[in-house]
Amino acid sequence: MEPIVPDPPVFPVEDRPVGRRVVLGMLGLGGLGVLFGAKVQSGMAAFLSPLTRNDRTGLTSLLPSSDRFRIYSVTESMPSRTDAQYRLVVDGAVDQSLELDLADLRDRLPQTNLTRDFQCVTGWRVADVPWRGVKLADLLATVGVAPDATHVRFYSFDGVYTETLTLEQAQRDDVLVAHEMLGGPVTQPHGGPVRLYVAPMYGYKSLKWLDRIEVVRALDAPTDPGYWENLGYDTDAWVGESNGLDDAPTA
Repeated sequence: MEPIVPDPPVFPVEDRPVGRRVVLGMLGLGGLGVLFGAKVQSGMAAFLSPLTRNDRTGLTSLLPSSDRFRIYSVTESMPSRTDAQYRLVVDGAVDQSLELDLADLRDRLPQTNLTRDFQCVTGWRVADVPWRGVKLADLLATVGVAPDATHVRFYSFDGVYTETLTLEQAQRDDVLVAHEMLGGPVTQPHGGPVRLYVAPMYGYKSLKWLDRIEVVRALDAPTDPGYWENLGYDTDAWVGESNGLDDAPTA
């Protein structure tokens, strides 16, 4: 299924969406990458480079890496925070707001290990990725969610990207506030120091550079339900149901 990308208005430089040609290129080459492996994936960057440059999309880096992920940002550059600078705020419709540092997330809260695929809506997949972090459900239980809350909103410290999950989705056991992946700390290109990982959904739901989790009683336009959803992508991004390319996961 081709993503529906409406003709956008003129965006400020930090908020330009990926253009239709780039999305189609990602879909086509993403599918080839799944079928034929790293060589085709490596050619993806060369294909997309002139598209992103000419279309001025804000897609600053879309490159295969040694761990088979493709790294990109919707802003002009990837944001950076050191471990010492990092803070995560959990607030909104809760009994008690929290501000956590990296030591809280790594050492002072219950830890969960999870090994699952990372599946992009454009067709490429990295299988059996080890993740480590705090279950989002545990964080929500710690702050106490209001009885009339319906959704959870996530913010990236890139200042642009947002995402949402329903409260039921957010309380699944396979949704992590992740500080480790691939056997080590989440790196800056992968969204570190801390990112969201939503195992059963396509990668655009797994927001990078996470710095705020807000429990809300209702979603309100135009900022919700998320960056890509506002460009026509599915809100419920279950793998196997959104792009017409993939089978649903077996686990």
